[in-house]
Amino acid sequence: MAVVKALDFYLPDELNASHPPEKRGIRRDHVRMMVLDRSSGAVRHDHFFHLDHYLEPGDMLILNNSRTIPAVLQAEWVSNTGLLTPKVEVRLARRKRDNTWEALIAAVPVNIGDKLIFPPDLSATVVSEKENSPLKVIQFSRKGADLFNRIYALGEPVRYEYIQHPWDLDYYQTVFASHPGSVEMPSAGRAFSWELLFKLKQRGIGVDFIQLHTGLSYLLDDNWHQSPEENEEEYHISEQTMEQILQTKAAGKKVIAAGTTVVRAIETAAKNGVLSGMTNLYIHQDSPLKIADGILTGFHEPLASHLDMLSAFISQQNLLHAYNQAIEAGYLWHEFGDMNLII
Repeated sequence: MAVVKALDFYLPDELNASHPPEKRGIRRDHVRMMVLDRSSGAVRHDHFFHLDHYLEPGDMLILNNSRTIPAVLQAEWVSNTGLLTPKVEVRLARRKRDNTWEALIAAVPVNIGDKLIFPPDLSATVVSEKENSPLKVIQFSRKGADLFNRIYALGEPVRYEYIQHPWDLDYYQTVFASHPGSVEMPSAGRAFSWELLFKLKQRGIGVDFIQLHTGLSYLLDDNWHQSPEENEEEYHISEQTMEQILQTKAAGKKVIAAGTTVVRAIETAAKNGVLSGMTNLYIHQDSPLKIADGILTGFHEPLASHLDMLSAFISQQNLLHAYNQAIEAGYLWHEFGDMNLII
């Protein structure tokens, strides 16, 4: 089946949010919000803390409580010939097992058997190469919580070229993040405050959580492009949460996914009947959505595959029209930017 490519448009540089809202003098839940009607394409302009105005009692909001890890590490590289390079950058891409990760190592050529030393007390060995990819598979000397503790002590968060300042890891966390594993922040949940979550629950709107640990989206070389099918991500949905989702659907109420990660997880579970595992589900304009009735998301850059997913909720024509309005109105893009509710 032919799939229409993601939307292309011109995004002015000044709309790339380089500072967290808090550093711009506003609360995280006071960013702007553009609301799109799925059927008509009608656009409304509001602020995120008014989210409860667009949901009804009995509706359910699903959030991703994966916690962002500081996935950029500095290592000493010891080749299998004994040559020492004192400093190379290692970007964790996705976890394979308790002590094994796919990683992007900014050194060429890194070979199987080479060692990476992360002073003072962590090391890893390159154990295999990923086919048709610059990623390597590395096995750490520690595992589980012990390994995560060392990563948190040594690493820095992934940041891209539109963010010039090395903001602390706390700025890359949602207030409810609890399960470490995301290489990049599940950013659709960033704007939530506990006050807003309590307000939603007081209005009878259900709030529940899943986990999907995001992988590394950019491999530092435009010659390497990961398709959504190549970007496998680990997810987990509890039986209790899925039961609540199904009861909400059966009652004729809406299930709203906070982020493309949540859509990917719940639609994978609906399609495969598996509540935990790995997903490479690619959602596009021809994909039937079995659970998600709406999506809360940020604004995505031109040609991003996330725009393909949004096309499953709203026509590409209406989406492009709305994005052009957002650009004219000065909405801010990316993880520190404004929000978009499609419902």
